[in-house]
Amino acid sequence: MRKILLGTALMLVVCAAWYFQIHHVKQPLETAYAGNKQVTLMNTTAQVRAPLATVNFGDRLNVLERFQDQVKVRATNGVMGWVNERDLLSADLWQKSRDLAARTDGMVVMAHGHTRVLTNLRIAPGRDMPRIRQLTKAVPVLMYERQAVEVPVAASATRANDQDDSSAEPPMAKKEDWWLVRARTDDKMGISGWLLGRFVELEVPAPLPDYASSAGMRIIGWFELSHVNDSSGRARPQFLVVGTHGAEGQSCDFTLLRVFTWGLQRQRYETAFVESDVCGKLPVKVTAATAAGGDATFAFHDAAIPSSDERTYRMHQTIVRRVRADGSPAPRKHR
Repeated sequence: MRKILLGTALMLVVCAAWYFQIHHVKQPLETAYAGNKQVTLMNTTAQVRAPLATVNFGDRLNVLERFQDQVKVRATNGVMGWVNERDLLSADLWQKSRDLAARTDGMVVMAHGHTRVLTNLRIAPGRDMPRIRQLTKAVPVLMYERQAVEVPVAASATRANDQDDSSAEPPMAKKEDWWLVRARTDDKMGISGWLLGRFVELEVPAPLPDYASSAGMRIIGWFELSHVNDSSGRARPQFLVVGTHGAEGQSCDFTLLRVFTWGLQRQRYETAFVESDVCGKLPVKVTAATAAGGDATFAFHDAAIPSSDERTYRMHQTIVRRVRADGSPAPRKHR
């Protein structure tokens, strides 16, 4: 009888331990978020494995365990599985991305475009910055702010230069354009971050690209100042276009600006104003005309002028003039 009681007690202890191990909720190590359009949870870290569930970008996950570059997570529905570490965003990085999205909510769009190729959206300008999400080709983006960043130099190239001639001056650092954008992905979720400028195809309205190309101008941004009706009664926008000459990575956001107006006599766009001696900084603040025949204004900071005052211009019909801070027209330049 005593042996039976001992056996029964031992069996109860084993069953209780097994039950506790199965039903015990493991406390998470930290919180993370899905960092790709879809992230698949796997049943094991082995090469032969099976999918358990799929979570979407931004879904909250509890991190339970880490093994090399694999992370065991638990989704909000209780499903647990393994994912690759690069498919997760830390809680800190996720919060920074939300702050960046809130920042772009209050910014003025400088240009519209879409991604040329598969590219990475990063939390800050630079190839070494943490990735928020990978974007596919042809994702629409709104462009807000530009920053020139030095291209990372490979350590091997640096060592080779040192071996060739230790007294030679280091090569000038090459810079490339990065843009703060808001991407509109397939899942209809707006995500803000930094993209390499050359990976964006600008959607400049026709015929502005032809006019800019003939002038050797690389367009940075464009804005509608007013509208006029053509001979058929169709409303034609009149544009301010800012751009630059030469390659990317320049210290100025733009170095020249042009205003294109609709010529009623020839029924085509004509160049109404050109300014080519500025070092403009984005954003360009535009106040468009509210009615036909009304005036429009635009302003920006010029880095070449050691002053906090903005360069302000006013367009009346097809005439564009720079104005002083008190609103009076600036004297015309004699060429």
